[in-house]
Amino acid sequence: MDPDQLAKAFVEHYYSTFDANRAGLVSLYQDESMLTFEGQKTQGSQNIVAKLTSLPFQQCQHGITTVDCQPSGPAGGMLVFVSGNLQLAGEQHALKFSQGLVALLGESRALFVSYCLHL
Repeated sequence: MDPDQLAKAFVEHYYSTFDANRAGLVSLYQDESMLTFEGQKTQGSQNIVAKLTSLPFQQCQHGITTVDCQPSGPAGGMLVFVSGNLQLAGEQHALKFSQGLVALLGESRALFVSYCLHL
């Protein structure tokens, strides 16, 4: 499969799961995975999902604008950069967001680098 198509499929799966059932993201992380959210580092699949499920909004909808990817490392990894809009329930205006991640797609898991909300 084309790396761009693979990255887009992964991103689509990740954000649809995030929007519908954040706890379902646990299978996409490893014990070595690290999430950096607004300067705070969280490591391990259970801890990352706990962080994501504790965010101050319960319902949201990601609208993806761009997905850019590059092969990374000898093990079939990819560096993926995503940007778009995040619509929170009850809010009139969407927030801009960007996320950079390293995906080890051969293992169907990802090591997330950061998630940033831009107002």
